[in-house]
Amino acid sequence: MTSEQSAMAQLLEVMRRLRDPEGGCPWDREQTYETIVPYTLEEAYEVADSIERGELGELKEELGDLLFQIVFYCQIAREQEVFDFEQVAAAIVAKMIRRHPHVFGDARVEDQDSLRQAWEAAKAEERSLKPDEDNSQLAGVARGLPALLRAHKLQKRAADVGFDWPGVEGALDKTREEIDEVEEAAGTLGRAGLEEELGDLLFALVNVVRLYGFDAENVLRRANDKFERRFRRMEGLLLQENPGELLRFSLDELEDAWEQVKREERKA
Repeated sequence: MTSEQSAMAQLLEVMRRLRDPEGGCPWDREQTYETIVPYTLEEAYEVADSIERGELGELKEELGDLLFQIVFYCQIAREQEVFDFEQVAAAIVAKMIRRHPHVFGDARVEDQDSLRQAWEAAKAEERSLKPDEDNSQLAGVARGLPALLRAHKLQKRAADVGFDWPGVEGALDKTREEIDEVEEAAGTLGRAGLEEELGDLLFALVNVVRLYGFDAENVLRRANDKFERRFRRMEGLLLQENPGELLRFSLDELEDAWEQVKREERKA
């Protein structure tokens, strides 16, 4: 047994002990698939955050936390005699070999486009072999994904069968149209109608981002980081000589400090 296999076996045993009905942890014994989903999502985001900040030492720890979530689900399923970790691992090994015939078989791919087409064809064939499952082109785009990420994936799936704007200009025109509809809805429709138009606008913006070659979730994450960085610097400028709360400052004072932060960044 290799050191990796030994560590994995130890992790599985730790999980089994935590869920043991007699001597296990009361909190771990009470958990279900549903109750640990929020923790799984949190751990996945923490992995992404570590990568974004280039903190590789932290990434190792966060990947361990995420792996533990997978082991947790597998232990619950094992107790219910549905599946176990070995079956999960065997299934993904088989899937990866099946979807990479150009690596594990004799198939050949010329470029990234043909590789992507082969990948999508393999997934479509797998869906067709499951008669009881949804065989739509959009099947498998999880509803639990962050909304921006799900919009990107839905649009990408539609684009794979040709349902897409021929270029970014069409998506930009659609976004301008949606802005006009939001402005109209704000004066004529109720909250439900306005909410729908705002959703259409956000969906159209994701199309623009995608067609420019970016991922909307990542783009917005970076915009969030930039806003937080600038706001914190603005706080520092205003409060270092005037301790207290920002509420004491007028909007003009806040905006002046904000513009100063932007000037500092441009110089840097």
